[in-house]
Amino acid sequence: MTTLSGNRIEFISDSVDRTIDLGRYIGRALRGGEVIALLGPLGSGKTCLVKGISIGCDCQQTQDVTSPTFVLVNQYQGRLDIYHIDAYRLEGPNDLVMLGFQELLGPDSVVIIEWADKLLSLLQDCPHVKIQLEHLGPQSRKIVIHQPPWDLDLSKV
Repeated sequence: MTTLSGNRIEFISDSVDRTIDLGRYIGRALRGGEVIALLGPLGSGKTCLVKGISIGCDCQQTQDVTSPTFVLVNQYQGRLDIYHIDAYRLEGPNDLVMLGFQELLGPDSVVIIEWADKLLSLLQDCPHVKIQLEHLGPQSRKIVIHQPPWDLDLSKV
């Protein structure tokens, strides 16, 4: 089920596969230069969404998409380079700057940040799309895309 409300889209996923499908659809819409801030509790589907986005960007290593909790940044190469950041272990925005955040931004890349709520003060100065995920039940998730810059018809997901 999809709901449009002002500058946000709400999508209800009833499975991991549907969350990956949503990510794939978003990945196909990406043009490069985007920063995506993922917010949500543990197990809400953030990494599944990234896996789908990497599939939609024709990345070769989609089976290797995992949360970069200990390495902090994973890179997946495809039509666009995806930099997948896990901010869970970061102390704050300065840690992201020290990781070379500015160097990751570019017209041929997409930066996706899990646990981005820890870095929102840094992202205020950087155009980004916020995607919030939350548990509705054991398999279902509500995924809210705030101010999507893409023309998404999620009825096709």
